[in-house]
Amino acid sequence: MNVIEKQYKLEPNRRVTQLVTIFILCLLFGWSLSAIELEQLTTNGFTIAKNILVGMVQPDLSLLVNVTTSGVPYLLIETMAIAFLGTVVGSILAIPLAFLSASNIVPKPIAHVVRFLLILIRTIPAIVYGLMFIRVTGPGPFAGVLTMSLVSIGMLSKLYVDVIEDLDISILESMESIGCTTLEKIRFGILPQLLASFLSIVIYRFDMNLRDATVLGLVGAGGIGAPLIFAMNAYRWSEVGSILIGLILLILIVEYMSNKIRAKLVRG
Repeated sequence: MNVIEKQYKLEPNRRVTQLVTIFILCLLFGWSLSAIELEQLTTNGFTIAKNILVGMVQPDLSLLVNVTTSGVPYLLIETMAIAFLGTVVGSILAIPLAFLSASNIVPKPIAHVVRFLLILIRTIPAIVYGLMFIRVTGPGPFAGVLTMSLVSIGMLSKLYVDVIEDLDISILESMESIGCTTLEKIRFGILPQLLASFLSIVIYRFDMNLRDATVLGLVGAGGIGAPLIFAMNAYRWSEVGSILIGLILLILIVEYMSNKIRAKLVRG
């Protein structure tokens, strides 16, 4: 007991630091509350919120079963295709950048330069990339795919690097000692260690891209976002309800499937 008390007394007194931290957090919280402007909440705003909820309860069922290009199923498939293709392209392009930014694979100066480039890519929001590509390629799904690819590169490369830097180098050294070629070291030494983790990261990114693809549609980069904003601007709340129900179902299905696949990858 005396040893415990002695150890307790030797612990530094962090009370002042904790009080200062709490005070700063309270100041930041109070400053954040100042951004809330309740006077902007008008009767019209509450009416619109009520209409959106009513639209979700009483959706336009004809849109949910419409298999033409203006129907919800087609728009959801287009949104998912944009997210999927953008994720695939981004995940492939991110692999060499990840290896170039891994300090245990390449010299540190090169790794720092590539990491700085990846930070720049991640700094710009997806919607800004979308607006840029729309100017280059015109509105449509292709701009959405390019945006998803570029946004995916930034995040996937960062997550890949974390996995690569945990790579067991001793396996590669053992393979080199028995005369394995570079391709054999990659095939039997690197890929088995990285493949499952890389696939899990890519699935997670696809989950995020599916939501981002919906937002990109608002600026004309294809998908279901554009019909959603048009319906809201025209106060067609039953159409808004149909689109939101479709989005919720799609995201729930993708979330369920991605969790199942990631769980299998972890167990495997």
